[in-house]
Amino acid sequence: MTVIYSKVTWAAVLMGFSTASFAVDQSDSAGFLEDGKTKLLSRNFYFNRDFRSDYGPTNLRQEWAQGFLLDYKSGYTQGPVGFGLDAYGMLGIKLDGSRQRSPLNLLPINSKGEPEDEWSEGGGAVKMRWSATELKYGNLMPLNPVFAMANARLFPSSAEGFQLLSTDIPRLSIDAGHFTSGNGVNSTNDNGPLSAFYARIDAKRVDYFGGFYKASDSLKLGAFAANYQDIWNQYFASADYVWAIDNLQSVSLSLAGFHTEDSGKSLAGNIDNNTWSASLAYKRGPHKLTLGRQVVNGNEPYDYLGFGNQPGDAVAFLANKSQNADFNLPNERSWQLRYDLDMVAFGIPGLTLMGRYLTSDGIDGSGYGTGAYSRFKAITDGSRWERDLEVRYVVQSGPAKDLSFRVRQATLRSDAAVQRADLPNLDEVRVIIDYPFSF
Repeated sequence: MTVIYSKVTWAAVLMGFSTASFAVDQSDSAGFLEDGKTKLLSRNFYFNRDFRSDYGPTNLRQEWAQGFLLDYKSGYTQGPVGFGLDAYGMLGIKLDGSRQRSPLNLLPINSKGEPEDEWSEGGGAVKMRWSATELKYGNLMPLNPVFAMANARLFPSSAEGFQLLSTDIPRLSIDAGHFTSGNGVNSTNDNGPLSAFYARIDAKRVDYFGGFYKASDSLKLGAFAANYQDIWNQYFASADYVWAIDNLQSVSLSLAGFHTEDSGKSLAGNIDNNTWSASLAYKRGPHKLTLGRQVVNGNEPYDYLGFGNQPGDAVAFLANKSQNADFNLPNERSWQLRYDLDMVAFGIPGLTLMGRYLTSDGIDGSGYGTGAYSRFKAITDGSRWERDLEVRYVVQSGPAKDLSFRVRQATLRSDAAVQRADLPNLDEVRVIIDYPFSF
């Protein structure tokens, strides 16, 4: 399959939505300022990671930071077409970190290899809306299976370009984008690269188109296609089904698949990868038990968006994506068993617990030819496992309502060849305190 993106394609997309959308004006809009919303998020993030092998001058990595994210979204002007503006500002303060114990990508690193004591950045986007279709240009944070911004560190990543979002067609949500640069989670450079994360190759442009269709109250279908210029074409399809047995019990099934093939100049080398994942969950009252299965068919890993190969900058829409490992290496087969518990049933509303164990085998990159994934060729029968534990509490009422505390612990173990090609063995603890304010 081949996906071709051009100015003509984008014009057709916009004209198609315009035909349906201009029939409805912005009469429901109170105005640019009147519908504006301002939010402030205070995030305190402590990150401790112990590499259980020789990894640089010391095995210990530790960073601690306080961040403030101010986000403003205006309303839309009235009339057939509404116009608006979104803007954000971020301020980060180092509480702990040093050359010897960084990086963990909470803190930006300066030219001397030392973490910054304080940093800030800002961005924004202009937007227009007709009916239920929005077109935005500027610093944006898309989140979809083929182009997703990360939010696993102090601040989220972002990308610069165009994004079209529409819900004009009943039950269908559409997302299309054209992006040319990005800003990683610990960077203040909004003109940084958009990368193929595992290939470590930069793309000059990324285009995507897709959406989700709610076929019924129980079934949701998804499909996306993306082109990373001169690297790959990637295609995604998904199905999510929820069966409500009664008021107490439900069963949910999620299926997702990716096909990735090299395109254009094939800067990352030959790519022919099919990766699929499935999860089956049974929920009864406060208890939820999930079984996940994930299979990679290809001599290269399933790859996705990154920002200059910075850990914490990547999001994988796979069932067995965990706190550290993606279980996406060449020919990797993995299982997951997860348990979630909502303590509201035991008189503690706001407290949730999670535990999961993931294990894999069959990792084999020996059949790969030449190209960006050559470091995986040394793996012939690799395996690994990860255990994640999480406790989260959200204050339910009072002056501190919505204040949340989250503690995450993870342990990852791999065989020697996998460690050299991907992540080394590690134990880590993350403590995240979020306090959102609305104005």
